[in-house]
Amino acid sequence: MFSLKGRNAVVTGAAAGLGRGMAAALAGQGANVAICDLPGVSAEEARAEAAAFGVGVLTVEMDVSDEGAVNAGIDNIIEKFGTVDIICCNAGINTVEPVESISAESWDRHFDINVRGAMLPLKRVLPVMKAQNYGRVILTASTAALVGRPGQPAYCSTKGALVALARGLALDYAEFGITVNCVAPTFVMTEMARKRMENPEYREFVLGMIPVGRLATVADVGAAAVFLASEEAGMTTGHVLTVDGGWTAQ
Repeated sequence: MFSLKGRNAVVTGAAAGLGRGMAAALAGQGANVAICDLPGVSAEEARAEAAAFGVGVLTVEMDVSDEGAVNAGIDNIIEKFGTVDIICCNAGINTVEPVESISAESWDRHFDINVRGAMLPLKRVLPVMKAQNYGRVILTASTAALVGRPGQPAYCSTKGALVALARGLALDYAEFGITVNCVAPTFVMTEMARKRMENPEYREFVLGMIPVGRLATVADVGAAAVFLASEEAGMTTGHVLTVDGGWTAQ
């Protein structure tokens, strides 16, 4: 079960963190993987990790908020791989800025990367999936889309928007064999979360909200992505798969 052999996957924000973990997990199940990240960001370690599974791997420079760059990057992937079967829209940012102090520019930047940065790759890829009558779309949301998280209004708003986007697209594309889902992790010890987790009080608060008693790992999230990318998930669409150790069950 869950073999992805012969499938072609795109992962954005894949040079590090959750994206790197997803790319490795998909490659581990046999998918060829395009690792996409910002120009100037080294994706060499992520490329090597995925390539160790003997699959085809591309590294693609792509600013997901720039439509021209997205289209050029996806076109390059299609030229090399032939098609796209799976896309993980994972690129994102998160800053701790209460609504009273956040600038309009920072608010807009969150939406440019987290929401526009998912929409633009999908705008290019979905017609390809529609033509082949098959596709798997996975958006990286967060438990912050489902329950409140203090001090992060922009992040919470963008992740909630991704859940709404997934549900709408799931209805639009179900008849074409395309599923659209979100994976919603709790805190994962990536570079994005590490600084906040260094605060003992905040770490204690977070762990106190997770019944299993630990943070998630990139492997936990990668495994969820593998399921949603698989043939076996063909009846799972418009769904939010939490990887949160029970946080949102409370």
